[in-house]
Amino acid sequence: MVRLTTLLLGAAISLVSEARPGVSLKPRATVPGRWEPLGGTLFSPPTVVSMEENILDVFVVGGDSAVWQRYWDGCEWSNWRNLGGKIVSKPVPISWGPGRMDLFATGTDGALWHSWWTGPGTWGRWESLGGVIVSDTSAVSWGPNRIDLFVVGTTSQVYHKWWDGNAWGGWESLGPQTMRGNIASVAWGPNRLDVFVRGTDNTLQHKWWNGNSWGGWESLGGILASDPAVVSWSANRLDVFAVGTDHALWHKWWDGNTWSTWENLGGVLESVPSVVSDRPGKIDVYAIGTDSALWHRQWDGGVWRPWESLGGKIVDEPAAISWGPERIDVFAVGTDHALWHNY
Repeated sequence: MVRLTTLLLGAAISLVSEARPGVSLKPRATVPGRWEPLGGTLFSPPTVVSMEENILDVFVVGGDSAVWQRYWDGCEWSNWRNLGGKIVSKPVPISWGPGRMDLFATGTDGALWHSWWTGPGTWGRWESLGGVIVSDTSAVSWGPNRIDLFVVGTTSQVYHKWWDGNAWGGWESLGPQTMRGNIASVAWGPNRLDVFVRGTDNTLQHKWWNGNSWGGWESLGGILASDPAVVSWSANRLDVFAVGTDHALWHKWWDGNTWSTWENLGGVLESVPSVVSDRPGKIDVYAIGTDSALWHRQWDGGVWRPWESLGGKIVDEPAAISWGPERIDVFAVGTDHALWHNY
């Protein structure tokens, strides 16, 4: 799978602090499903978070290694804003309540760095959370003022760090098993965490926190060619997706009692899937096809609908988010290295 950083190696890249020509700052188009350009020149896949209904914040890394932000305030898109930092991973935002955002990324020193939204127009100064990291960060919150972070360290073990509302805990190894790639984590209820990652044998590995202690790593099988993606649409329900060596999308789920067998959902895919649920029983999956278009498949609560192409010319993994029932927004990097948006 082609990484955007490889595509842009050595290029003269910059992001502007004002809107690029052709970028609309008017309320969005009246025809859903149409791609709109949001400008910029991206050096990472986009990431997105929603603090509250009809509010979106998108983050990327620019050619200056700084994090750049653009947001939708319910009426129009802001200009690009430089949040600083010296970053080598995609930035990972998380919100645990209205008006609260935290942002994490790996710095050029290999450590995890943190910044946070403190009010209109104001971001906290970047602070180092230490560690020596070789993966993107996976961040999850299971309650107000609670954040759990997962990374792969230089030992190839999974490490965990958490904010308890008052202070950061130290890094703890969830080893001794060695893993590869990036982690997918999810919380389906207060004080409940599930973590998924590829093993060195490319099987899906799972570990969980039951509110009191960590369970051991369990292999869920499969032969994964991508990092996993996970979503929970109800208490004690988990759906995990990954691209297999056949380029098809594969799916496995936990129904509260047992794990299913792997299900082949077809497709001819080239990226890590992005998965979202906007209401109980519904799942939407997005991934880049071998034709560089964005492809979509939906579980409507009863059956999987056929694959549909959403078009575009995409060069890195998409980011999908829902801020309410029947509302999903998708962001991706185009072949022009700009940010593109569909919904």
